[in-house]
Amino acid sequence: MVIDIVDRSSQPHAFSNRQMVGWLAVFLSAFCFYFATVIIRWSEAYVAIDTSFFVFARFFLGFVVVCTTLAITGRRVRPMNYHYLLGRTVANSVAVFFFYRAVAVGSVAQANILNMTYPLFVALFSWFLIKEQRDPVALPIVGLACAGVYLVLAPGLASVEWNNLWGLGSGIMAAAAMMYLNLSRRFHDSQTILFYMFGLGSLFMLLFFHRSIHLPTAMEWYFLLSCSVAGVIGQYLLTYGFLFVTALEGSIISSGRILLAAMLGTVLVGEPALGATGWLGALLIFVANSALAWRRSVVSSVEVKPHD
Repeated sequence: MVIDIVDRSSQPHAFSNRQMVGWLAVFLSAFCFYFATVIIRWSEAYVAIDTSFFVFARFFLGFVVVCTTLAITGRRVRPMNYHYLLGRTVANSVAVFFFYRAVAVGSVAQANILNMTYPLFVALFSWFLIKEQRDPVALPIVGLACAGVYLVLAPGLASVEWNNLWGLGSGIMAAAAMMYLNLSRRFHDSQTILFYMFGLGSLFMLLFFHRSIHLPTAMEWYFLLSCSVAGVIGQYLLTYGFLFVTALEGSIISSGRILLAAMLGTVLVGEPALGATGWLGALLIFVANSALAWRRSVVSSVEVKPHD
């Protein structure tokens, strides 16, 4: 018989180290998602790659990585509810396409900020579609986020920049994808969800945008692969990081992509600074996302608390 001797005094320190690793992983995932869009903008000076090609490349690389992981671990996908898997795939595919399209036709900073409005739309969709999850406290927080969205859509309080609606659309579709993900997790493990999301997503892009997808040149390979690697690494860093952080911590750190985009746009892609109203809008969305994450954690803790 083997007796494990645990040094209790070292546990808090070990937990702190794991937590720090989790924070770093989630933060790096946010940077990877942002950097993928920076690569798209950089590519415009050298090649002409359609948005759909970038999306296809990301999904196809993700599919290869998932299949490789399944082969190495000897695990198999176990689909049980195809409706949820298909819903997740379609919503995510449209969300990523809208997101990358927003980068192609508008500002990288605004595209990332508006993409991160999905927690706002999750709260709105939940209010109308899931009666049990209606939370009156969340409504003023959503109102705060809406004010931030307007300030980002109409910087300087001028007319709305219509190209930015692609970014807002990506946030709406990402919210639908997130809700389908939460439903899918009740029946499927992460690898099964990713297998169908990347696999069917690649197939959908090839089916609907086959004229834009071709054998790339060496320079096109470079940008397609770089963008895809950044996106896939971001996905896995996010999954890994959430093993060591709370949902509240992870949500707040993930929303840090809003601030990254606002700060780094002028440095990495030479975009004009957001301006006072744009910054205010970005901060309002960040604060609203953090508040919604905090509210969800409070409601969840109340629901699981044992009653006397």
